Amino acid sequence: MTQQYTDHHAPAGLRTRGTVVVVPGRGETRATYDRLGKRLAADAYRVRVVDAAGPDTGQLAVYLAEFGGRLAAAVEDAATENAGNAGADDGTVRPLVLVGADTGAAALAALYGQAADTLAPRPDALVLAGLPGAGTAAETGSWDDELEVRTTCPAHRGALTGDAQVRRGALAAPVPDALLDAAYTTAADIPHLLLVGDSDPLADHDALAQAAKTLPRARLAVVHGARHDVLNDQQHRSVAAEVVTFLETLRGDLTPLITVRTSAW
Repeated sequence: MTQQYTDHHAPAGLRTRGTVVVVPGRGETRATYDRLGKRLAADAYRVRVVDAAGPDTGQLAVYLAEFGGRLAAAVEDAATENAGNAGADDGTVRPLVLVGADTGAAALAALYGQAADTLAPRPDALVLAGLPGAGTAAETGSWDDELEVRTTCPAHRGALTGDAQVRRGALAAPVPDALLDAAYTTAADIPHLLLVGDSDPLADHDALAQAAKTLPRARLAVVHGARHDVLNDQQHRSVAAEVVTFLETLRGDLTPLITVRTSAW
């Protein structure tokens, strides 16, 4: 089956600085990430948003194989479009960073936590946003209840409400324990940026902190006041800036470009 993507390109005349592939979470569509995609593209990153990971098959290996195949096809297609770009032998402009939200984050963590060195594409980093905790399905009796779990951002609420393709009630579906176990026990030697809202009712903050300590190269960033849709909540500008800072630091082998020597706050 032919896949469909939403693409955001660097401004004309600017050299593309890297490739970012975004995987949505439960109930979300590609349109959910238009604002993030445009913002990252404005900083000269090539952004491709794919469809959310498919429904759980009950067999983790089968689920991850199908998800990995679709992801590989999306990156390959993007690389073909970029063929000839200076510095990209296979067309993929690196660094290649995979961004997942909610179950998209869990699927990425589980997939690359098992055999990262043998998988294609091998990303240069992962961004895991709003990784859900075990047994934390939302109790959403109405759409307003679900919006309360997701976000306080009026624009994001409007975008979700106005998108007929958004699956309402999706957050009430539990995430398979096997998938979350694999996501939280990963020790992949790939740089990870973990993003979580401190007001996310679906997060397990202790488990995230432990995962960040276990991973060889990880940064856990807590967004104050943010709820589950941490990439799209009220703080989306600061979160996008954190992602761009991570992308730029990644280009410099994780050496920070700016160090604060003194500050009054």
